[in-house]
Amino acid sequence: MACLKLGSRADVFRKQGQDWYCTTGLPSDITVTVGEQSFHLHKFPLLSKSGLLERCIREKIENGDDSCVIDLSDIPGGAKAFELTAKFCYGVKFEMTASNVVHLRCAAEYLEMTEEIAEGNLIAQTENFLTQTVLRSWKDSIKALHTCDDILDLAEKLQIVKRCIDSVATRSCTDPDLFGWPVVQYGGPMQSPGGSVLWNGISTGARPRHSSPDWWYDDVSCLSLPLYKKVISAMEYRGINQDIIVGSLNHYAKRRLPGLNRRKSISDVSSCLSISSLTSIPSEEEQKYLLEEIDRLLPFQRGVTSCKLLFGLLRTAIILKASPSCVSNLERRIGMQLDKATLEDLLIPNISESVETLYDVDCVHRILDHFLAMDQETGGASPGLGEDAQMLASPSLMPITMVAKLIDGYLAEVAPDVNLKLPKFRSLAAAIPDYARPIDDGLYRAIDIYLKAHPHLSESEKEELCRVMDCQKLSLEACTHAAQNERLPLRVIVQVLFFEQLQLRSSIAECLMVSENLEGGSRQLIPTISGEQYRPGWPLASRENQALREGMDNMKQRVADLEKECSTMRDEIERLGRSRSTGKGRFSLNMKPQICSTKEAIPTMAMAMATASEEKMAVVKGDTTPRLKLSRHKKKLSIEA
Repeated sequence: MACLKLGSRADVFRKQGQDWYCTTGLPSDITVTVGEQSFHLHKFPLLSKSGLLERCIREKIENGDDSCVIDLSDIPGGAKAFELTAKFCYGVKFEMTASNVVHLRCAAEYLEMTEEIAEGNLIAQTENFLTQTVLRSWKDSIKALHTCDDILDLAEKLQIVKRCIDSVATRSCTDPDLFGWPVVQYGGPMQSPGGSVLWNGISTGARPRHSSPDWWYDDVSCLSLPLYKKVISAMEYRGINQDIIVGSLNHYAKRRLPGLNRRKSISDVSSCLSISSLTSIPSEEEQKYLLEEIDRLLPFQRGVTSCKLLFGLLRTAIILKASPSCVSNLERRIGMQLDKATLEDLLIPNISESVETLYDVDCVHRILDHFLAMDQETGGASPGLGEDAQMLASPSLMPITMVAKLIDGYLAEVAPDVNLKLPKFRSLAAAIPDYARPIDDGLYRAIDIYLKAHPHLSESEKEELCRVMDCQKLSLEACTHAAQNERLPLRVIVQVLFFEQLQLRSSIAECLMVSENLEGGSRQLIPTISGEQYRPGWPLASRENQALREGMDNMKQRVADLEKECSTMRDEIERLGRSRSTGKGRFSLNMKPQICSTKEAIPTMAMAMATASEEKMAVVKGDTTPRLKLSRHKKKLSIEA
């Protein structure tokens, strides 16, 4: 740190308790009180340098006051600043540094120590040191700016704050290697062939470190919030990158808001604790004010601020009970980039006394609403884009598809909460548009978990919840699980069985089509194989195609057997239904190419369909037990008849 040595006399000031004495051999004839401290000095050295003290002493003499006690409790910088000012008046040696130059400059202004009173007075000395030394150094500018907090009004009036901020803002946009001889942590200007730092051609042995855009974060984080805001505004005015500004705000917030450090690593927490030990932890009101100010400073642009920081600020705002506008702004910022969030980010603990749920589902719902509103404003997705494959290939659908997957995972995470009411769970699940979910497996998993955690739901409530799910979008694995899921309503099970059969037929048809194409291609390749363009890998491909055709033929035969058995079982069920009927209603099992209704499906039908589904899956896997099950089922029906 740069310094300027002033004065030539030895130190003649001695302190006894709260009193200062000048040991020059002459009795003191004036007492200056600054707060609780008293300075017993002499009139001539003071009035020869200070216009204010000269007037005060003259007034005391004119009034006949022999005691001559002057109160300067409101002097900028307090007793320490007046001590250095008194030493300057006496010509005593002391050092002017970046840590005391601001207080000295303001105290000199207060005492009117101008060039009209004496040449080379304290105002001129401090101004020269500020301009020529302090403002040309990054570290000294930061230290001088840091000392402006307790005398901010006068420092702003004297343009000290503005000049320091301009110096800091200008140098923050510049490579720190260009500041002159830096400390080793910011790298050196020249290197020897061995890699060490050179200074005036002499190797220092220090290894340089490459500077990064965030090298100044630690230094400006020591500033108070009013000064920090001025620095950030000056940097933005000079066109510094918004990502760097957000990084600085993130660093500053983590230093001042303990709640943001809850999910940090051990090394990060230890560094924050070591820094926090140097400064007192702010109160909740101060943290709330700081958080609201940081929210105002953050740029309102998508992708500039990380979701991790925004969710951390949102959690802290909820805990500190920040203003509703601050919480709403943070939710809107998160909603603009919800597709970049993770499931861990969405798990916001609920601290409301009126709601008993473990996580704040309402907050996530509001964030989702902001995202959907933004997606509609930007024309993100259109429901009429055709098939799922085409929808997934559309870049505009990628964000909303990712959000749908994220919300499904969140629903599965909060579903075990027994205090989560059905309307709230269903509302969040239904908020996602249908076209945003190419597959409903994630939603089915969440619904299944919710039904398991809430076994007392009525059949109508279960059906209401399951209407959110589209059975046609379930994969074959999910269909197999749902067909055997006792927690689902009967209506949903029948729908799943029907669409499972359609999916299986569609899959078989596709495989047969591929097999026929391969067979046609192999026939075209026969003349080529026998010719000069024969390739060694072709016999292996031909054998694989032949094995595939044989497997498809076997599958075709098994499916035909299964359909025959199903037809026989349907005929027997109809015969039993006719024998039991009394002339009022008839039992019929007509498969329609649309969703089945529970009014048309009686328990016997559900049992038959479930049995058919199990047999079908078993036939595909090559198992023979379904035929035994079918025989037992026929015997059971005969006994009942």
